[in-house]
Amino acid sequence: MKPAPPVIFTTISDIKTAELILTSPANTKTILLLHGWGANAKLMLPLGEQLHALGYNIYIPDMPGFGESAPPSSAWSVPDYAKWVTEYLDAHGLEQVHLIGHSFGGRMGLVLGAEYSSRFIKLALADAAGVPNKKPASADLRLSAYKVVRDTLYRVGAKGLADNLREKYNARYASADYKAASGMMRETFVKVVNQDLRPYAARVALPTLLFWGDKDEDTPLWQGQELEKLIPDAGLIVYEGAGHYSYLERLNETVKTVDYFFRN
Repeated sequence: MKPAPPVIFTTISDIKTAELILTSPANTKTILLLHGWGANAKLMLPLGEQLHALGYNIYIPDMPGFGESAPPSSAWSVPDYAKWVTEYLDAHGLEQVHLIGHSFGGRMGLVLGAEYSSRFIKLALADAAGVPNKKPASADLRLSAYKVVRDTLYRVGAKGLADNLREKYNARYASADYKAASGMMRETFVKVVNQDLRPYAARVALPTLLFWGDKDEDTPLWQGQELEKLIPDAGLIVYEGAGHYSYLERLNETVKTVDYFFRN
């Protein structure tokens, strides 16, 4: 078995960044791979290794706050992460690359394809986030009532009661990703998941290929179908029986399809 490439560190905009890089003098095309929320570069490596063997230079960073990369100094939005990606490209002297993004990496892909299209050639987004989940009216009412009570307690100086209420509410209703995050990354998570990226999707100015698992419960298939309609030049490939990590579950198919898409 071929050993994994070593993790190297580069400082990008004052953030110590861990990354995996696979390059070869014979390779002329470059792919940037962006992982999902709570993940890291190693989850994109199986895809990167196979594409490297087909003649691509591969760059896979741990995004700020994930894996071995340092977190940002303030809570970031998706556009903040997208801007950082362009600074990452600048730091490596990469003028224009192909992009593969999974989940949260797909969120960044939507903003990058709309705001920084000159830096990319084509996009391949797997089970991309960015379309808001449909919430029942009861959930919105519950959240509104909770916020009113919480904020009132803080205003009257009952900080202990307010903190206790917040902990109980989060323990019962918060997502696993929210619970797993802490400090600045929890604030970042709230910013990221509450941002509707459909307006960016409608402005993506690049050919885009969407991959989706029809059993994806994190970013359901209907979200991929909506992105296909919104992105001006997009196609959707559905993997039957696959979940949120469809690109890994159908790795060989993904490699062949992405290679064909990027070469033509």
